[in-house]
Amino acid sequence: MNTRYDIVIVGGGMVGAAIACALGNSQLSVAVLEHRYPNEFELDQPNDLRVSAISVASQNILKMIGAWEGIQSRRSCPYRRMKVWESSEESAATEFVSDNIGHDYLGHIIENRVVQLGLLERLKEFENIDLICPATITDIDYSPGSSLLRLSDGSELIGRLLIAADGGESKVRQAAGIGVHKWDYEQHALVASVTTAYPQQDITWQQFTPTGPLAFLPLCGNNASLVWYNTPDNVNRLMSMDDESFMDELTHTFPECLGEIDQLLARGSFPLRRQHAQHYVAEGIALAGDSAHMIHPLAGQGVNIGLLDAAALAETILTAERERRDYVSLPVLREYEKQRRTHNLVMMQTMDAFYRVFSNENLPLKLARNIGLGLAGKFKPAQNKVMQFAMGLEGPLPSLAKLQAI
Repeated sequence: MNTRYDIVIVGGGMVGAAIACALGNSQLSVAVLEHRYPNEFELDQPNDLRVSAISVASQNILKMIGAWEGIQSRRSCPYRRMKVWESSEESAATEFVSDNIGHDYLGHIIENRVVQLGLLERLKEFENIDLICPATITDIDYSPGSSLLRLSDGSELIGRLLIAADGGESKVRQAAGIGVHKWDYEQHALVASVTTAYPQQDITWQQFTPTGPLAFLPLCGNNASLVWYNTPDNVNRLMSMDDESFMDELTHTFPECLGEIDQLLARGSFPLRRQHAQHYVAEGIALAGDSAHMIHPLAGQGVNIGLLDAAALAETILTAERERRDYVSLPVLREYEKQRRTHNLVMMQTMDAFYRVFSNENLPLKLARNIGLGLAGKFKPAQNKVMQFAMGLEGPLPSLAKLQAI
């Protein structure tokens, strides 16, 4: 027998689970399909490779939907300062400090699995939500207002509204025939989990180089996540090295402020792609997170704009339901698209501009970059604007992102 739901969310990662939690305790029946439940968290486990800089706006959302406490009870690292430079850390660097705008911190560095676990834990508390996991979709028959999903175990589900939170290769988006604009950046990202000689740090920094930035993300204790952006060939070369050779290369390339690396715990790499769906919605379909957009991770905004999608989509649905408008209809869903697509496109274009400007070795442009970074460090209004941007508090915000005071 078919199981009918008002809403079927395909993908129980951070974005999909956040949408579900925001719809918790409503009159809507919701199913969340996730292919694999994340491994349970143990405090003595080493940090995962995949981490995210969770902005203040994202923290607000996670608090408002009741997931933040579960995340904090596991592991997270607040950061108060953010520093960027190119040629000289001393003379041409800009450092942003949360105290300057009256906040205790700019954000938190948190493992993706920890965020997902906190959300799934909260999701299970809602009687109107069914988590179906593990679930593998074999076929999607998209029909506005009555889409059919067939699973590998032979079961079938029908949803009035189908929400795609299933990543860049979204099956839902493809079933709806929504195209994408995409290209690959000429960079890959190498991520390394390390322990350093320095104790707990409260700063994240980024040095721009011609082949891509070098970034430091603080984690709990003396742990850190290092991100090395470079050409695909160089990243493949680095990944093929033995640990000792890789550590030597890491030590000679990263700036002195990293300090001594005590131990390399893990490393991995992935290509970088820019992708944007031509539409976020169709009748009975809505895209959120990576299914709608993939952005250069330069400023760590991918997860954050995905969580803003989640909050905006849930608010659009709940508002329509409260006002007795059909949340499946195209006019209603376009309210969500209007709110998020332009904002996300601006963010993507900003990251593209940074990528192009700082990948260019033209001497006058390089000089201008360094002068600009140095001046930005002395110009308080510009500093404050950048900090608001990093905290996710710039641009139109869903109410879930701004109601909770930090």
